[in-house]
Amino acid sequence: MSGDILVSRLDGTKLIVESADGIEEYDSQFLVAALLVFVARGSGQISLEESAKMIELIEGHFHLQGPESLELLTRAMTEMIDKPQLASILVDLAPTLSDSEKEDIAFMGLKVIAADGNRQFAEMEQFTRAMAAVGISPEIIHRAFDRYFAETLPSS
Repeated sequence: MSGDILVSRLDGTKLIVESADGIEEYDSQFLVAALLVFVARGSGQISLEESAKMIELIEGHFHLQGPESLELLTRAMTEMIDKPQLASILVDLAPTLSDSEKEDIAFMGLKVIAADGNRQFAEMEQFTRAMAAVGISPEIIHRAFDRYFAETLPSS
């Protein structure tokens, strides 16, 4: 397979990956997109509502335009299929994230899970695996849940 990864290294806040296809750079934006896609795929497929929510979240979080958000998500999906080993080395980017960014990622993951109105166990398992892979602590995940519930539950 031409997408096999030959070498990878962290260069500041970028992950440099060399494959037979050439050299690619990945950053925290790509990591966030890949994590959201991973969580959304927990149920087996990504619903239209989940896709729309991911585009909206990427747009708002990184201050991108809709087409740029879609392009980032599409690249994440394609790269993860073409280079299956990429998922395991993307975690090298995790130390470049602040606790605040990690909380935002967890919060966005929860919103993606809820986007289609079906909170499936498989998606929560994917969420848990994704958060563990990038080293997001239980305390940070708890804060993300608090934010999510504060935003979505009716106030008394």
